[in-house]
Amino acid sequence: MNEPSPTPETQPEAVSPAAEANVAASESQTASAENNPPADPLAQALAEVSHWKDQAYRHAAELDNFRKRAAREAQETRAYANADLLRSILPILDNFEMGLEAARAESEKSMIFMGMSMVHRQIADFLRESGVTEVEAQGKAFDPNLHDAVSQEVTSDVADGLVLRVTRRGYRLKDRLLRAASVVVSTAPAPEPAPAPEPPPAESSPASETAA
Repeated sequence: MNEPSPTPETQPEAVSPAAEANVAASESQTASAENNPPADPLAQALAEVSHWKDQAYRHAAELDNFRKRAAREAQETRAYANADLLRSILPILDNFEMGLEAARAESEKSMIFMGMSMVHRQIADFLRESGVTEVEAQGKAFDPNLHDAVSQEVTSDVADGLVLRVTRRGYRLKDRLLRAASVVVSTAPAPEPAPAPEPPPAESSPASETAA
């Protein structure tokens, strides 16, 4: 007996691999959604607010630091803007003081000396008002950051490494050095060599004693 041939109505429908993959992915997403319920919208909103609040605080702190740094740099620029001008005045002041000393040697009562003294006081006042002060050197320990040693002088009257004389005065503008002071520095004398040991006395020989 012959079996009836399958008709399109009775023949099973073929499923493509792509359709099977889509069905598997859909089932996986469904299972994941069942195992991991959706996050609380309120918790998500609070986390978002906390994140942006932290970013706002951080940017505000960076802006405040920038403002402080800019204000400090502007203040330093104003404070040291005249440094080159003041430094260029110092050699003129050196020559003026040499002329003042020459006028003093002639006569301290002369009009020239009194006029130069008045100008010298005005220059000193101008430098002081501009923040310029003299570097202390006479009798101080030699400091290579402030002093420029032009020579050394051997002496036992003072300790080693002290400033004996200032050949050219140094100046600073507030806390910055405009010009180092040129100085003569003391150095201790070299130690005297130890005396040579005396030779031992010569011993007389028996032959010389017999001859005597």
